Amino acid sequence: MKKIAFIVIISIIAMLAWMAAGLDKVPHEVRIVQPRPIATVTFQNPDAPRPMIIPVAGVDRSAIRDMFDEVRGNRRHEAIDILAPRGTPVIAADDGVVKKLFTSVPGGLTVYQFDPDERYCYYYAHLDGYAPGLREGQMLRRGEVLGYVGTTGNAPKDTPHLHFALIRLDPDRHWWKGTYVNPYPLLR
Repeated sequence: MKKIAFIVIISIIAMLAWMAAGLDKVPHEVRIVQPRPIATVTFQNPDAPRPMIIPVAGVDRSAIRDMFDEVRGNRRHEAIDILAPRGTPVIAADDGVVKKLFTSVPGGLTVYQFDPDERYCYYYAHLDGYAPGLREGQMLRRGEVLGYVGTTGNAPKDTPHLHFALIRLDPDRHWWKGTYVNPYPLLR
């Protein structure tokens, strides 16, 4: 009997020690560890054009449409036309340098502006006039006035608009040899 009592006492002590150590219990405080958010990294194609603002002051994106692939005569349009009243300010779609002020039969008064990396050219055509003091080599900031909506060149005289094109420059940076890119999806 003493032997059984001794075993019971030892068992009770062992069980109490085991319980005191917490080995039979679920922890009182259950901590749910939330995974840390993973940083979202967007890999943008380094050759992709930069987002641009709509290059006509006061025109909402809903007022323009994608007409890049429309056929005009025997060629693709490769630009978008942004209708606005004659004289509405045309603004720089992005930062960049005015590379060429030019008058042509199809485009009328035009501005060629290179983006900051000189990978793309913004082409503004059918202008009614240039902003006072605009000159080749001038740095323009996004939103700065460069000219005014008009109907010069082959634009219909009763439809003032800005003909706006985006050209991926060739390695020699000749805009007349570049590849036209649809600007519509990039306008914000």
